[in-house]
Amino acid sequence: MTYTVIYENGPTSWGAYVPDLPGVISVGDSREEVERLIHEAIEFHLEGMREEGSAIPAPSSFAGVVEIDPAA
Repeated sequence: MTYTVIYENGPTSWGAYVPDLPGVISVGDSREEVERLIHEAIEFHLEGMREEGSAIPAPSSFAGVVEIDPAA
């Protein structure tokens, strides 16, 4: 499965969250670190859901990019 992850660069750290898995978030000092940590968080979350017998939500979110002319 492929889940969309949103990465945000804050003033002192990077954050990440998964829209299709509420509560799955991560924070790191660099983008590389937060990418590794969110991957681990997703795996841990899904493992817990499987152990509980909960249904694993199918990925349904996607990210896009909108380009805006700064002169407009």
